[in-house]
Amino acid sequence: MKSVLVIGAGQFGTHIAQRMEELRCEVMVVDINEDCINDILPYVTDAKIGDGTNEEFLRSLGIDNFDVCFVTLGRHFQTSLETTSLLSELGAKKVISRATNDVQMKFLLRNGADEVVYPEKQMAYRIATKYASDNILDLFHLEKDYFIYELEVPKDWYGKTIVQIDIRKKYNINLLTIKRHGEVLIPSASTVIQPADVAFVLGELRDIQKALNYRR
Repeated sequence: MKSVLVIGAGQFGTHIAQRMEELRCEVMVVDINEDCINDILPYVTDAKIGDGTNEEFLRSLGIDNFDVCFVTLGRHFQTSLETTSLLSELGAKKVISRATNDVQMKFLLRNGADEVVYPEKQMAYRIATKYASDNILDLFHLEKDYFIYELEVPKDWYGKTIVQIDIRKKYNINLLTIKRHGEVLIPSASTVIQPADVAFVLGELRDIQKALNYRR
């Protein structure tokens, strides 16, 4: 069971806190707004009214006891930056901060954040990529340019085996799993693709696009 600190009880912070609690983590939420704390308190392990830029207040929480600290004050960048820096100075094991633009991301990474989340940009990228092709159902970012894509299998895959399709050699794409009639299966070389199959493939966007464009 992980111990989690969330500083900022706005919509983003609240969603993180509630989901972490659902995943059986011990979650403490901090916000300077009493109403926000009263709203979130029934859904988390603990919640406190306090200022994330106050060093003594943060120190009283025992920052080094938390496995991960989230700073979700994206709209108040100066506060977010100060809080991120203080958490790092107080020995936080992992600090994840929210940014709303690229400049904020750079400053947060330079001032104590181990990782920065940029939900608006990430969601925009996901939606744009999904609707740029009729085949892409969803995508999951791994790192750098690598994603796992959920694809409707193209028609020219129908009735062919994994060996016959050979997308790894042709397009540098790895076929991980297939979802068939609600069940997930690990394909073998002799697995035959069926029309209703959904494929999960790993690769770079340019290789996915190359493969899909070839089939148009």
